Order: sequence, then structure tokens, then C-alpha cells
Amino acid sequence: MVFSSLSFLFFFLPCTALLYYLGPGRRWRNAVLLLASLLFYAWGDPRYVPVLLAAAAIAWLGGLCMAKGGRLQKPAFVLTVILLLGNLFFYKYLGFAAENLVRLTGWDFPIPTVALPLGISFYTFQILSYVIDLYRGEVGLQRNYASLLLYVSFFPQLIAGPIVRYQSIEQALTERRESLEQVCRGLERFTLGLGKKVLLANSAAYLAETVYAGEPTIYGAGALWLAALAYTLQIYFDFSGYSDMAIGLGRIFGFDFPENFNYPYTALSVTDFWRRWHISLSTWFRDYVYIPLGGNRVSRLCWVRNLLAVWALTGLWHGASWNFVLWGLYYGLLLIAEKLFLGKLLEKLPRLLRWVLTFWVVMLGWVLFNLTDFTQLSDVLRRMFLLAPTDWAAMLADDISLVKGALVLPLGLVCMLPLTRRLQHAEGLWPELLRMVGSLALLLLSLTVLFSTRYNPFIYFRF
Repeated sequence: MVFSSLSFLFFFLPCTALLYYLGPGRRWRNAVLLLASLLFYAWGDPRYVPVLLAAAAIAWLGGLCMAKGGRLQKPAFVLTVILLLGNLFFYKYLGFAAENLVRLTGWDFPIPTVALPLGISFYTFQILSYVIDLYRGEVGLQRNYASLLLYVSFFPQLIAGPIVRYQSIEQALTERRESLEQVCRGLERFTLGLGKKVLLANSAAYLAETVYAGEPTIYGAGALWLAALAYTLQIYFDFSGYSDMAIGLGRIFGFDFPENFNYPYTALSVTDFWRRWHISLSTWFRDYVYIPLGGNRVSRLCWVRNLLAVWALTGLWHGASWNFVLWGLYYGLLLIAEKLFLGKLLEKLPRLLRWVLTFWVVMLGWVLFNLTDFTQLSDVLRRMFLLAPTDWAAMLADDISLVKGALVLPLGLVCMLPLTRRLQHAEGLWPELLRMVGSLALLLLSLTVLFSTRYNPFIYFRF
């Protein structure tokens, strides 16, 4: 189930909210959220609910052991982390590792095929943040398994984040206060995300998917650069739209989730981009991998090693495929270059040129991210840079509906800018009325599109 599905909008969310607010107290409301979250997860594939329950149980038992202190604390911490990472490795990377081992050694053994549980990368990192912060003494022990499970499985951010640190909602689990104003703000934010997903991301997705799957003799450089732009907008509006919906849903139920995007396509450098894109993931790697490795307070050689290690892991987190590692190292090398010399050169350029260069570099990175097959990836890059001709007439004859996706791209370029930021935060009667009318119009338009088509892809289900 995805937030932009009719079953979620007309059945799951209304029923959950009704049961939640009819409840007599905090225990009832937490129980409603926990049961709803497990149902939400089971809707996709009930076979993997026990995996989620077991991961939360490992963290809960590990936390109880660490709380006893003494000689047991460090072994309990290490074992808990190993079990959680081992669980992630088994479901996400075992087949990938086995396949590469066969290629390297020539051994002939069957490669295991393990289906990927939804959201395992996201909820594993959430659990790890609790375990690590508990070991560091930065959060209190959660003795109630159900409360910890609610933190892990809470449906608004279970499938695709943002990655919520336990310390940010520790108090809210027992002491949050809901209000009508907060619910209204949550509904506004949810509707904004729904519009991003349904109206912009889905249209851009169709264009990108069609071009990349098309006949190379027809779809040349012009079409491929258009597809790269379409995928660049698709992944932003898809993921940031989902994050908006998650943050909005959190507010409806009394939780404040951290922002995950800050207009990343307005960045003037790669460093600036990664301060704005998927903030919860980049800060997770900074706090739990980069800084423990020594960060930048080491020799230059070790600093380069640290950055490359973090970005290789960042790429691998997104998927068990070498193109994700390549994508991560691509950014690692760019960040190193910016820190050493490129950043000073960029600062001398006009802001518009810096933005164009950054956007182009990011767009090229999404090509590496999107195409998991290296043969296709190399062929696409060759056609893009050697300016292979596009047969526009044959392209449109093949699928005239591509025009719709192409027409959405200029709108997407406008909507990626912070043009409505002031209206979103303005106070007063008129801004409030404008937001209400705009949200209602956006909701009706999104529902109209949802009723008229079943095409509703979601990129981050892969992770």
C-alpha cells in the first residue's frame, strides 16, 4: 500500500484516524497506531512482518542487556549491531555477494534468491540509531517492547523515511499533544506531497521509463537528455512528495518528523546539494560512520579514505548493485574535489552558472543511479555524449502520450524552486485561506488523476 493509493486515502487513513481520535487515552492511541502500522506493512507482504518484529525484538533485548552495564554492555552492543546488520545483509545483499563470489572464483554453486522486505534499509537504520545512541548514553532505555516497535514500524515513515532518530520522538511516544491546528497543518502538508507524487512524479516517470526502454535507433541523445531530466524531476517529486506525506501524517497523529529535503535542486555545489537532499540519511552516515572514522580531523589520506568509504556505503545502502556503488563513489570524488580545489574555483563563477553546473552534475548522477545494467548504462552514456540523433517523428508515433510527460517538465522545473515558501509559513487570515483553497484544489486534481489511471510507480520501494 502506498500513500497515493485509493485504498489508503479512502479506507486505511480515515479508519485509522477515526479509531485513534475516538480512543480514551494515550495507551489506546498508541495501540491503534501500532496495530495500524503492522496492518499497513502486512498489506504489502505479510510474510515479512515477523522479520520486522524480530529486528525490533533484537534491539529491545540488546537494550535491556546494555542497560545492566558492566562487562555485559559492550558485548551486548556489538552482538546487537551484528545481528541487525546481518539481517539486512541476508535479505538485501546475500544474493549480490554470492553472485560476485561466483564471478571472482568461478565456483559453481546456486545463487540464493531472497525477496527484499519493504523498507528494510530504512527501519534497520532507525533501529541502529536507537541502539547506538543508547550505548552512547544519549537516549533512555525503552523497556516497553510495544513502544519500541511503534517507533520502528510507525506507518508514515516505515517504507521510505525520513529516518527518524529515537531521541527526536522519545518524549512524543508518551507525552505528545494533538490539536486541531496541527491536524490541519498535517493535512495541508500531506496534500502537497500527494500533488507532487501524482501530478508531477508520475508524469515524469512515464517519459523516463519509455525512453530508457525504447529502441536505441529512435531514442538518441536529445531524447536521452530529456529522459535524464525527467528522471531527475521524478525522483525528487516522488521521494520529497512521499516525505511530505509522511511528515503530514506524523503531524495528524501528534508527531514532529524532521525535514528530509530543502529545495536540493537550488544548490550551488555538490556539497550544498547533499546538505539539502535526503537529509536524514546523509546526517545518519555523518554521525554514525564518518565522524567515528575520524571525520576530517585526520590526515588528508585518511580523510579521503573516510569520504570514499562513506559514499561507497551510501551508494550500496540504496541497492545491491554496482551502479549504486559507482553512483556513491561519483559523489565521493566530486566532494573531495570540491573540498581540495574545485570549491574555490566555483565561488568565482556567477551564481547562475554555478547552479547550472551543479544541476547538470546531479542530473548525470541520476543516470548512474537509475540504470542498474552496465551494458545499458554505457550505451546510454555513449549516445548522450556522442549526440546520437533522435527520430522525433518515430518517437511520437511510437507513443504520443510522451508529449504529456514532456509538457510537465517545465512545470516541474518551476515547482522545484522555493516560490511558495513564504506562503507556507505566513500567518494571518488571507494566507490561511489561500492555503486551504490551494490544498483543496490540489487534492481534487490529484484524486481525479488517481481515479483515471492505475499508473502509480514508487522508486523507493526498491530500497
